[in-house]
Amino acid sequence: MGNRLGKSQLPLALCRFPDQVGIRALRSRVARFSTLGGKIHAMKTNQTAPENIDEYIGGFPKEIREILQKIRITIRKAAPQAEEVISYRMPAFRQNGNLVYFAAFKKHFGFFPTSSGIRAFKRELSDYEGSKGSVQFPFDQPVPFGLISKIVKFRVKENLKKTETKSKKK
Repeated sequence: MGNRLGKSQLPLALCRFPDQVGIRALRSRVARFSTLGGKIHAMKTNQTAPENIDEYIGGFPKEIREILQKIRITIRKAAPQAEEVISYRMPAFRQNGNLVYFAAFKKHFGFFPTSSGIRAFKRELSDYEGSKGSVQFPFDQPVPFGLISKIVKFRVKENLKKTETKSKKK
């Protein structure tokens, strides 16, 4: 187990979301890595992934829990028929396919409305860091709940159109 890893390999060895806050986010990892004497040693853990969104949110400090719960409620109001699930160790909502994911990280909340959701609201999201399918809302700025609601409603309509298109082809 005393394999030496180069610096470029180290981030890959640590975890999928290295800056994610809270122990619950890391529970389903089979191995935990620690640096001892310049070597990486795998240590088995008995941690499991959260089974539902309540359990995920419960693993964070009070201030973060409150905002995660507000994000959840915002999504629920915008997509009342959506199913709550845990996917990729994050809270997610599904309705005719995946709608959105959200999560808390070390310095921000991540919101993942797929690349189409990001493209459709590119101008409104321009003040935030992000990538092709995600956006980061920093802890030190207000979370734009109205914008989250608009994006979720857009994703519901988009998924419904895709479902209707698929059923017409059959």
